[in-house]
Amino acid sequence: MSNVVITIILAVQMLSALAMIVLILVQHGKGADMGAAFGGGSSGSLFGASGSANFLSRTTAVLATVFFVCTLALAYFGNLRPASTGSVLQGSSVVPAGTASEVPVAPTLPASGAAQIPAK
Repeated sequence: MSNVVITIILAVQMLSALAMIVLILVQHGKGADMGAAFGGGSSGSLFGASGSANFLSRTTAVLATVFFVCTLALAYFGNLRPASTGSVLQGSSVVPAGTASEVPVAPTLPASGAAQIPAK
């Protein structure tokens, strides 16, 4: 059940990210409005003179909110750990449970020849 929810949230996050990219690239900058105000461009567009800026910016804000909510939900579901019955690290460690307590010992080097020379 949890994997289905995570997959749905991930799909919604990816779709909102792609839609945000498209909407941000479609929007005009601040300098483009000055040219349209002085007759340099066609201000009679589909949404009107300033209607497209309001519509696109509000839609981008809604998509950004959906994206951040999906990100928080994925972070929440990513930190959930199932209740374990055995080891503390069961299912969440690469190291098997039996070998976690074994500490490797460094091999001892044989005594060098300098240690065998008597001091005066």
